[in-house]
Amino acid sequence: MGQKLLLIEDDPGIAAYIVKGMTQEGFTVDLAENGRDGLFHASDGTYDAVILDRNLPGMDGMAVLSALRAAKIATPVIILSALGTADDRVEGLNAGSDDYLVKPFAFAELLARIRLLLRKGGAGSAPQTRLVCEDLEMDLLSRKVRRGGSAIDLQPREFRLLEYLLRHSDQVVTRTMLLEGVWDYHFDPGTNVIDVHISRLRRKLDDDFASPLLHTVRGAGYRLGPAA
Repeated sequence: MGQKLLLIEDDPGIAAYIVKGMTQEGFTVDLAENGRDGLFHASDGTYDAVILDRNLPGMDGMAVLSALRAAKIATPVIILSALGTADDRVEGLNAGSDDYLVKPFAFAELLARIRLLLRKGGAGSAPQTRLVCEDLEMDLLSRKVRRGGSAIDLQPREFRLLEYLLRHSDQVVTRTMLLEGVWDYHFDPGTNVIDVHISRLRRKLDDDFASPLLHTVRGAGYRLGPAA
């Protein structure tokens, strides 16, 4: 039997999209269309993970999350929200969410993040506020990046690109994944935007260090991690 997810989402189109996709991936998905019903179902502790919209009728998603954590329900929660500023994400993480994904989102990224939470065991884990790969470290709360103890200054899009690569560290990330996950494009714009940003990011991450971390995988995409 597949793992069990609870989706708390009031938008019928988004809910149907997620339920269909997750079901096709082998998950069992229960849907709650408002915050109070979502809290009721999530409180029984039988779910492997919860996908939680932030703006909900009846009871706001942040209130649902706070109530779950106050009740010592440690089921991993990923927030879905159109609110995507740094402050919004920090608020979600501090409230006890395990991850935060901004709408509009790519289903492939939502699926990857859910699987990552489940691999980590989720329950009882602290909210993820640091991403690390070798001597490279990103603090999601302060929005600071360091390698080998040295600060690296990134533009907002470079930060988002590196965050995506860190969340998929030591995996091959395709151009399509980057277009969807970093630029929110669901089509190929026919530009070299990825090449330009990868080149800038590589200079900042690798030029002053003996061991490069950002690698091009010919014909496939990119990989962040130690040399193969």
